[in-house]
Amino acid sequence: MIIRNSTEADIPEIFRLYREAAAHQAKVKATVVWPTFERQLVDTEVAENRQWKMVVDGQIACVWVITFEDAQIWEERNSDSAIYIHRIATNPAFRGQNFVIKIVNWAKAYAKSLGKNYVRLDTIGNNIRLIEHYTSAGFDFLGVFNLKNTTGLPEHYQQGPAALFEIKL
Repeated sequence: MIIRNSTEADIPEIFRLYREAAAHQAKVKATVVWPTFERQLVDTEVAENRQWKMVVDGQIACVWVITFEDAQIWEERNSDSAIYIHRIATNPAFRGQNFVIKIVNWAKAYAKSLGKNYVRLDTIGNNIRLIEHYTSAGFDFLGVFNLKNTTGLPEHYQQGPAALFEIKL
């Protein structure tokens, strides 16, 4: 298993994994389904080295994005020194291998190397299964919060409250 930044050549596969994730979400009750994300968003993330991939046996097994601020979602907590994980999408050929724990271990080490104090993520809706999944990976569940301003966020943020999670380093 290798973790490295995604490249421009990976973008078609990133979008395939997003489509696969959305199709999987559509099958799960009480899950908000991801919209089609804008190409420019992913281009920017790749150019800024914030789009990551996990490679197993030469295949992209999982992708995710990080950011260093997330004011609309984390509001006053955004002033904390943190990395924020978004859009974890697993290749269906690799599902069930608990990549979230591997991402968490990577994120903790990466955040510490940057002098950050938290690793955070969110999900939309009150998805009990996903809440249990993230807490079993080491996140503290902070609760479900209505976002005050979703202007400019991807459209799925309009579909419900945000469940917030963090790991204090």
